[in-house]
Amino acid sequence: MKIISLQKNLKNNLYAVNHIAQKNISLPILNNVLISARDGVIKLITTNLEIGITSILRGKIEEDGAYTVDAKILSEYVNLLDNDKAVLENSDSELKISCGSYKTKIKGLAADEFPLIPVIDRQGFIKIATKELKEALNSVVFSVASDETRAELSGVLFSLDNKTMAIVGTDSYRLAEKKVTVENNLSENRQLIIPAKTIQEVIRIISSESEEDENTNEVLFYASDNQCLFVIGNTEIVSRLIDGRYPDYQQIIPQKYQCRATVAREEIIRAIKAAAIFSRTGVNDIILNFSKNGLDVSAASGQTGEQNALIKATISGSDTNTTLNFRYILDGLNAFNSAMVSFDLIDDQTPCVLRDEDNKDYLYIMMPIKK
Repeated sequence: MKIISLQKNLKNNLYAVNHIAQKNISLPILNNVLISARDGVIKLITTNLEIGITSILRGKIEEDGAYTVDAKILSEYVNLLDNDKAVLENSDSELKISCGSYKTKIKGLAADEFPLIPVIDRQGFIKIATKELKEALNSVVFSVASDETRAELSGVLFSLDNKTMAIVGTDSYRLAEKKVTVENNLSENRQLIIPAKTIQEVIRIISSESEEDENTNEVLFYASDNQCLFVIGNTEIVSRLIDGRYPDYQQIIPQKYQCRATVAREEIIRAIKAAAIFSRTGVNDIILNFSKNGLDVSAASGQTGEQNALIKATISGSDTNTTLNFRYILDGLNAFNSAMVSFDLIDDQTPCVLRDEDNKDYLYIMMPIKK
């Protein structure tokens, strides 16, 4: 194998793929990036056996072939080179790199030891604007369960209904749902659960694109029975799907409310942060009291003291209160963009719904802390 590419291109493509190549003692080949030059296409490929990332590198092929080297070492070395033409050429046991006055040899492993990346049928697809997908994923992924005790809750739900896709995350204590408009070429509506780690890689790669590309480009999404594929520019992410049945979360979304409070987002964030200092350690509880006087945000702890703040709010309906985890509220509020947000409640025993006044396609639900 012998290829020539600009250092800048090589650096950017390595950034796209090398994040999932981590130290693996039992299978050292997973630490490596596969450099493949065949049929006029140069590819950089990494995998951790659950996720596979392929990035197409712009460059010239002088000799077909493939080889693998440690992804971290290669990336760190390439980052130090001048933005000049880099020549990569392999022998039986090493990869030679020359760029300007720099020359190096990196020990590697044969390409035939590298795991195969699953091939996904590309007949049916979903197409979505890159920026819209990034915003949707960022607004739900923080709600996903951090452990895999219930596997289905450790992923993000993609629920397709014609031209609308609901993207959902929950850990059973809170839930976020964002609805987006898509171009749908699939033969039927589907529900897919994609691991949160895969979603984080999708966000990372979208974020590495230029602002112009993010605003103008689209992401293509494909799915088989147990795998899915995201195509983001010149980068492809293949991932397993989580096998399981997602909870029927629609049942817990209150269809009516007894009290609605509309408040300034920045003001409620400040009041919650002040109350959080005095919440009980490990419980993180603060009390929201809704009345005609406004929204009272308070917390008390026998160890630290107490805090109370009354902020302006437009209240409709009956007076009520609820006790919530302040971390969950702040997570939701930070995912909103509008200046005003609303809280919908029935009572202190039912879920509290947080809505963005400027974005009716997004909602965030929190279960109360029961006294």
